[in-house]
Amino acid sequence: MKSLVLTEPKVLRIQESPTPDLAADEALIRVKACGICGSDVHGYDGSSGRRIPPLIMGHEAAGVIEGMGAKVEGFSLGDRVTFDSTVYCGECEYCLEGKVNLCDRRMVLGVSCGEYRRHGAFAEYVAVPSRILYKLPPSLPFEHAAMIEAVSVAVHAVGRVKFQPGDASVVVGAGMIGLLLVQAARAAGCDRVIAVDLDKDRLKLAKELGATQSINPLESDTIETILGATAGQGARVSFEVVGSTPTVETAIQATRKGGAVVLVGNLALQVEFPLQSVVTREITLFGSCASAGEYPKCIELMDKGAIKVSPLISAQATLEEGAEWFDRLYAKEAGLMKVILQP
Repeated sequence: MKSLVLTEPKVLRIQESPTPDLAADEALIRVKACGICGSDVHGYDGSSGRRIPPLIMGHEAAGVIEGMGAKVEGFSLGDRVTFDSTVYCGECEYCLEGKVNLCDRRMVLGVSCGEYRRHGAFAEYVAVPSRILYKLPPSLPFEHAAMIEAVSVAVHAVGRVKFQPGDASVVVGAGMIGLLLVQAARAAGCDRVIAVDLDKDRLKLAKELGATQSINPLESDTIETILGATAGQGARVSFEVVGSTPTVETAIQATRKGGAVVLVGNLALQVEFPLQSVVTREITLFGSCASAGEYPKCIELMDKGAIKVSPLISAQATLEEGAEWFDRLYAKEAGLMKVILQP
């Protein structure tokens, strides 16, 4: 099969790879669309240690079932499907509690980190366990379905907290996940969502997608503006979607006494944060990792238009054009958001 292989750091080549063999509980998916994730871009230079060559990356995908192992049930050849990026065991304590994102034997499609190598979906075919498969409605295009994994990260993060009528929340970072978080928070019943980012185009898009207010720290004092918009109290919930010391501090200081901060971004391995502010104001900190069974909810929200992904797709390209798009994303080309490859 045709595949886009990371052969060495920052080198991607089109190669012929063996079509995956199927275990009894696996399905063979002909990939119709696969998104380039920020983690793929960050990792393909070798710095993350999670994309050790040779590797077929890609974990945000959708396609059609073309083969099934003997133990696969509930699916048929030709079904339109997407799949979780997390390959969980289904047997450990965390899986049995429904916390599949914390599975003791968790693997991620398209990741090679020394402990395991799991080829992904930048190829004509990928094999996945049927337990992570989800059927797609006919109305959802494959290129939109390839965004469900990213949507699930936002929906999971929003699910870590509860909103009350009249609540305001703050989303610090209006990149891909931040823009999805704006929509997920509104869909979950948050009346007001304040988006914070340094990029005016992203802030404009945040407003178009449901943010009730936007703040550019280069143009106004972020905390002062948030306090002014919340009767001097701050937001009940803040979402941090970058993962750096300044943005974590912003999220914490933007939150009212007794409020909560959901930490989603993980750009840096370590950050500093205002400990006394958290302790003396009884701020609750939540970590949020990947997703844990939210795919059906995400499919429903997308299908009914509560979460829109089309404005976030910058380009659709062939697998052969993938290396060029990786270079452009790695160079942080202005205006680029999500690129979908179509094997």
